[in-house]
Amino acid sequence: MKKYILLMIAVIATTLSGFAFDKYSINREDLPEAAQSFLTQYFPKAKVGMIKTDKHLLRKTDYDVKLVNGTKIEFNNAGKWTSVDCKTREVPEGIIPKAIRTYVKKNYPDVKIVKIEKTSTKYEIELSDDVELTFNLLGQFKSVKLTD
Repeated sequence: MKKYILLMIAVIATTLSGFAFDKYSINREDLPEAAQSFLTQYFPKAKVGMIKTDKHLLRKTDYDVKLVNGTKIEFNNAGKWTSVDCKTREVPEGIIPKAIRTYVKKNYPDVKIVKIEKTSTKYEIELSDDVELTFNLLGQFKSVKLTD
């Protein structure tokens, strides 16, 4: 009986592992159309270094794109961006909602936005001076913290 149970566990584990895997590519064509358009619009000259396709058992596929210049962009299964991390470079202005751009220019005039993350409830912005700002989806300021 124990052998049967162990065999069943092994079969189930093997089957489930087939549903959750990562695939690597450098072809933009492997991305959803919306993600391809985003890259063309905001990073037209940047070359893709790697695209990681994350397929999850209970969640849909998401995509991690790393550009040759070090920028990392994450997209959801529909090809909508969820995170843009330009490291030390400035995030393209068109990605950042106007209310957030205005707030940062007024309150942090000597820094640039180097990272933006969007969730279902908020935006998180990281500035070049290691300050992290949180805004609601309307672009209204919510909080500030120093990052390490």
